Amino acid sequence: MRKTFFIMALGALVCSCSQPAEQTADYQVVPLPQVIDVAADASPFVLKSSTKIAVANDSLIREAQFLQEYVADLTGHQLKIEPNADKNVIRVEATLDNSNPDAYQISVDKDQIVINGATNAGTFYGIQTLRKAIPEQLIPSNVAFPAGMVAAAPRFGYRGAHLDIARHPMEVDSVKSFIDMIAMHGINKFHWHLTDDQGWRIEIKKYPKLAEIASYRPGTMVGNNWEEFDTIPVSGCLTQEQAKDIVRYAAECHIQVIPEIDLPGHMVAALEAYPELGCTGGPYKAWQKWGISKDLLCAGNDSTYIFLDDILNEICDIFPSQMVHIGGDECPKDRWKECKKCQAKIKELGLKSDKNSSAEEKLQSYVMARAMETLSKRGRRAIGWDEILEGGATGDVVIMSWRGTEGAEIAAKSGHDAILTPVQYCYFDYCQGPDRESEPVSIGGYLPVEKVYNFEPISPEFTPEEAAHILGVQANLWREYIKTLSHSQYMELPRLAALSEVQWLQPEQKNYDQFVDRARRLTKHYDAAGYNYARHIFQPTDSIAQ
Repeated sequence: MRKTFFIMALGALVCSCSQPAEQTADYQVVPLPQVIDVAADASPFVLKSSTKIAVANDSLIREAQFLQEYVADLTGHQLKIEPNADKNVIRVEATLDNSNPDAYQISVDKDQIVINGATNAGTFYGIQTLRKAIPEQLIPSNVAFPAGMVAAAPRFGYRGAHLDIARHPMEVDSVKSFIDMIAMHGINKFHWHLTDDQGWRIEIKKYPKLAEIASYRPGTMVGNNWEEFDTIPVSGCLTQEQAKDIVRYAAECHIQVIPEIDLPGHMVAALEAYPELGCTGGPYKAWQKWGISKDLLCAGNDSTYIFLDDILNEICDIFPSQMVHIGGDECPKDRWKECKKCQAKIKELGLKSDKNSSAEEKLQSYVMARAMETLSKRGRRAIGWDEILEGGATGDVVIMSWRGTEGAEIAAKSGHDAILTPVQYCYFDYCQGPDRESEPVSIGGYLPVEKVYNFEPISPEFTPEEAAHILGVQANLWREYIKTLSHSQYMELPRLAALSEVQWLQPEQKNYDQFVDRARRLTKHYDAAGYNYARHIFQPTDSIAQ
């Protein structure tokens, strides 16, 4: 009798242990949906192993596959995609009537969840919200989604994240991981900094020495010591096919890749490969330190314009983005002042100094205008750093305001579109914590999460017409001191979560204390994805640096 009872009890225990746990979804995610209307008395939808995913049409299959992958990773359930499923189903649609293309709505009752976007992109963002509503990675587990409705539409159409791979190259899989990370945060523009004084990272077939020579440097300054250099070679140049593969991968996440070829400065690596394009003729060497070089492309050399035209045309062939970034920042004019060719070009163009700009600054505007003309012929818009305003920005150029908000204000008041990425709010190469010694090596400075969260991009002095010129906001990650993907993640997170609410929410919808609670839950998804992140806002006394 005892033996029989023991066997029955053991069987019951085994049976109970094999039952999935049940979690309750929480729609208070990051970025916060503008509408969360939960019907407390209604029965929830329970996601379980038998749940199906139904798609409205074949164009949404990839979005459905993303949902399938997320659910499997978090709950262990391998949901089947069945277009005609009608019970215990998650429906993926893109018919929402909303003028904002990234808007979405999620409707939940006991029988189904309907994720409906104004476009496929909106549907993708709805899927991200449903994914993040699952409390944590718990395998196996069922998830009860409270009945009701959730809806959101982002405040800005341009929601950017920047990644510098010129200083330290990054493998294709790592770039894709970075794209996955920003997709989780509802970001839709990936600004990819590909070239600089320390390295050239994209193949240009017409100029093979950019890959052969300009992509290499023999060593790098050690930490923050400007006079000490290691002897560890740094090299790497993406092929055009690798870059196109990343463009395709990003497009599946509804992220547009915006390449940056920084000109006419930040070109020392390129000048090592093609010294005839510089004012002095060299010799040049890819920089092993950071900072600003006086060596620029020679603006008085006709070959410079052929070089830029060829490069930008190949860039347009690789990247289908609506915009291409052409830099224009940190260009000392010393070489141009001394260069006979540049001074002859100034005279030829009739450029003269005035109270607003020097003749050399106007010469830079001419160089930028030539680059913009090339892009315009390809149906593209140029983006330039805010320094290009100094010589008088011309044409349909977008100003990226980084030295503060003033560049965006000047741009908007003069009729130019602008993107805000001011150093004091959006430079994620700054320390996460106040104690630099306890942080991973970095450029220095301190940018806490709360300051990022409280950034307001629209000046109260703007008229409605001027405010309409602010396209959006972007986080920048300059990687002089950041060599690995893990370190990159640490510098981004959770500041990227804070910025995502700047990008998605109206000012009156934001609440920092509530954000911290939601961000704490979001870290369960960081853990599930294996991301490295700073914990200062959750554990203020914990150093956490990894």
